Amino acid sequence: MLCTHIDEGTDDANTFLVRKTSYALGLAATLALSGCQSGADLGGLMSAGSSLAGAATMSDQQMQQLGDQTIAQLDSQNRLVADDSQYAQRLAKLTQGLETVDGHTLDYNVYLIEEMNAFAVPNGSIRLHSGLMDEMTDDEVRYVIAHEIGHVALGHSKRAFQVAYAASAAREAAAASGSNTAAALSSSELGDLGEKLINAQFSQSQESAADDYAIELMQRHDMNAEASVAALRKMEAKYGNNSSVFSSHPAAGDRAERLEASFQ
Repeated sequence: MLCTHIDEGTDDANTFLVRKTSYALGLAATLALSGCQSGADLGGLMSAGSSLAGAATMSDQQMQQLGDQTIAQLDSQNRLVADDSQYAQRLAKLTQGLETVDGHTLDYNVYLIEEMNAFAVPNGSIRLHSGLMDEMTDDEVRYVIAHEIGHVALGHSKRAFQVAYAASAAREAAAASGSNTAAALSSSELGDLGEKLINAQFSQSQESAADDYAIELMQRHDMNAEASVAALRKMEAKYGNNSSVFSSHPAAGDRAERLEASFQ
């Protein structure tokens, strides 16, 4: 919850400013600006709220540009599998026919990281960790891929990216350049943005929608959609039902039960 202490003597003026920026400040609250702030911090909160409002109005071209820059930085910070590796060859096989889905051009790759994880950038870049591929069967990996495509197709990744951008150092650089997106952000700014995107929170409704999308997509391509339940059970077994394999996602066990019921 965001609450603002207003000094007695300046009540009318500050209250007017708060009302004028209530929409932006409400958005700013989603950036973990929780708790109470002093009157001296009001300007900072307004600045953050304005930055998020600006991020929310970025054009698709700006979003694409910033997404391209961000994934390029993340790829440079992480160890990508070799093109002739078993991971790359397996991923190419699993994503055959999924190069473009529902108007979105997709790009896939694997990071050599033991953690079971995956994420998507709104420009269509999807990255899996090798640890996830080690733990899951082909059908289960297909579900994870379809789920991440769902986040892109349904606009969840775009909204998470907007929040991440508004919360990152990138927005300060962009503001200094006089544009919503800077022509060339520094590596540290892009790295900060990418980290916030990977750790972005999805709501339960978004996760359910992405799961439903994944099931429909898998069935459309004659894949074994019921493998989604097995994949989620593996996540639950490894990480428990309070924090799922995707650090940003709601409990895997609850999601598995919902999908399992839909197949009965």
